[in-house]
Amino acid sequence: MDDDLVGADAGFSALGLRPELLRALSDLGYEEPTPIQREAIPPLLSGGDLVGQAATGTGKTAAFALPLLHGLSSGTSNDPGALVLVPTRELAEQVSQAVHRYGRELNVRVLPVYGGQPIQRQLRVLERGVDVVVGTPGRVLDHIERGTLRLDTISTVVLDEADEMLDMGFAEDIEAILAETPKERQTVLFSATMPPRIDAIARRHLRDPMRIRMGRDTAAADRLPKVRQSAYLVPRGHRMAALARVLDVETPTAAIVFCRTREEVDSVTEGLNGRGYRAEALHGGLSQDQRDRVMGRLRGGNTELLVATDVAARGLDVDLLTHVINYNLPTAPEAYVHRIGRVGRAGREGAAITLVEPREQRLLQAVERLTGQKVKPEQLPTVTDLRARRMELLLETMREAVGAEGLDRFRSVLASLTDDLDLEQIALAGLKLLHENSGGDVDETEIPLVEAPRERHRESRDREHGRGPRNQTSRPGQGVARVFVGLGRRAGLRPQDLVGAIAGEAGLQGRDVGAIQITDRFSLVEVPESAADRVIKALQNTAIRGRRPTVRRERFQR
Repeated sequence: MDDDLVGADAGFSALGLRPELLRALSDLGYEEPTPIQREAIPPLLSGGDLVGQAATGTGKTAAFALPLLHGLSSGTSNDPGALVLVPTRELAEQVSQAVHRYGRELNVRVLPVYGGQPIQRQLRVLERGVDVVVGTPGRVLDHIERGTLRLDTISTVVLDEADEMLDMGFAEDIEAILAETPKERQTVLFSATMPPRIDAIARRHLRDPMRIRMGRDTAAADRLPKVRQSAYLVPRGHRMAALARVLDVETPTAAIVFCRTREEVDSVTEGLNGRGYRAEALHGGLSQDQRDRVMGRLRGGNTELLVATDVAARGLDVDLLTHVINYNLPTAPEAYVHRIGRVGRAGREGAAITLVEPREQRLLQAVERLTGQKVKPEQLPTVTDLRARRMELLLETMREAVGAEGLDRFRSVLASLTDDLDLEQIALAGLKLLHENSGGDVDETEIPLVEAPRERHRESRDREHGRGPRNQTSRPGQGVARVFVGLGRRAGLRPQDLVGAIAGEAGLQGRDVGAIQITDRFSLVEVPESAADRVIKALQNTAIRGRRPTVRRERFQR
C-alpha cells in the first residue's frame, strides 16, 4: 500500500470530515487526531448521542466541534443550529475561538455569551443571526427568558465539563435550557468525572448514547511522588500576602500560579508586579499572539511567574517550571492532578503549594482521596522565617561570588580600604550592602495564624446542607434575623461564600451564622439579631462572587 495513503488514513481525513475542515486543520498544524478525537468523531458524524469522560487537555473541544461544524448548514437561518454550554466565561471564549478557527472556510457565525459582558452587543449579534452559541447556562437562560435566543432550530447540544457546571450550581438552568430544545436533537456530554448526578442527566436527556472513557491521566498521577506537596492555611483576606510570603521563601526559578477566574488572574498579577515580582497573566482574554509572547518571555527567563486559569493553561509544556502554586484549590480534584503534573518532569523534583482557607478543607480532602496521598496543612512562614531565608540566600550568593572569575580587578580597592579599616568590618559592610540591594529586611506584617478544628469542619458541612450550627436554635423571633442577599445559584453562590463574607467583613465567627437557603436568584441567611444591621452594612459594601448584591432584611419573616 502507498505510504502516503497510509499516512492519510491515519490522520483526520480517515475520519470522514468535510474538506473545508481538513484544510483548516492542516493550516492550524493539526496532523494526527488525539485518542478521544478518534473515538468520538465517527459516532458523532453519524448523528448519535455521546457521553465522554475525558480530562482537560485531551483534545475534546475538537472532538465535538468538528462533527458539529460538519453537519451545520451555516447562514440558512438567523437562529442557531448548535448550542454549547460551558461552566465559565474563559471556556466560553476558548471554545468559541476554536469553533471559529475550525469553521472559518464555512463562514460559521459563532457567538460566546456569558455574564460580565455587555448584553447589548450580544443582542445585536443575535438579531443579525448566528450559527453556534457557546455560553454559560445563566446567561443563555437569561436570553431565552428575554426572548432574544430561540432554540427551535437547534440540532446539536453539547454539555462541556458537565461536572464543573453542576458544581457551580447550574443543574436547574441546564434542565430549563434543554427543555427549550427539540427532542430529536443530538446531545453530547463531556465530563472529567462521572458521579451519579451526571449519569442521571445522561439517562434523562440522551438517547442510547455511545460511551467513551479516556481514563485518568496516569502519566500525571505517576509523577506525583516526585512532587513535594504542601498546603498552607491562610486566614480570609490575607491570601495575597500569603502568596507573596510563600514566593519569598520558596524563590522559584519559574512558577505557575493557578487562579479560578480571569478577574482573579488580573488582580493577582497586578498585586505581584506591585510587590516587585515579574509576573505575566494568561487567560482566555488574550489573543494567540499575546499568549505566544507571554510564553516566550517565560521560556526566555524574562518572566518568573505565570498567573493563569486552568482553561488558559491547557496544553502548556514548560520544562523549566519548578513550582505550581494553587492560589485557590480547583473544585474538581482531577484538575489538581493536572496542575501539579506540570512540575517534577524528567525525574526532576518540583513543588506543588496550595493556599487553603479553613473552610476549604473538604476540597483538600477530596484531592487526598483521589491521589491517595496526604497533603499536610502547614503554618505560613513567619517574618522570622522569611528573614532567615533571606540570610540563607545571601550566604548562597556570596559563596557563588567567591568562586567566580574577575575578582582581581577589585584588589586595589580592597587594599585602599584595609589601610585604615578592619578587614572584618569591610566584609560585614559589603554583606550589608548586598543584603539591602536584594530587598533587605522589609517591614513585613505578620499574617495571623489559623487553625482548622474538627468542630468547625462539622459546622461547615452542616451549613453546606442548609443546616445551622450545632446546639443553636436558628428561628427568627428568638434572637435571629434573616438577611436577604440578591445572589443565588445562577451567580455560582455557595454557602461558604456567604459564611466567609460575613465572618470576614462583619466580624462574626463562622459558628454565629445559622441556616442558609440558596435559590436560583437570591439567598437567605440567618444571623444573630444583635448583629443583623452590621452584617447588612458590611455585605452591602462587599463584592461576593465578583458582584455587589442587594442586601436587606427579609421582608416576610416566617
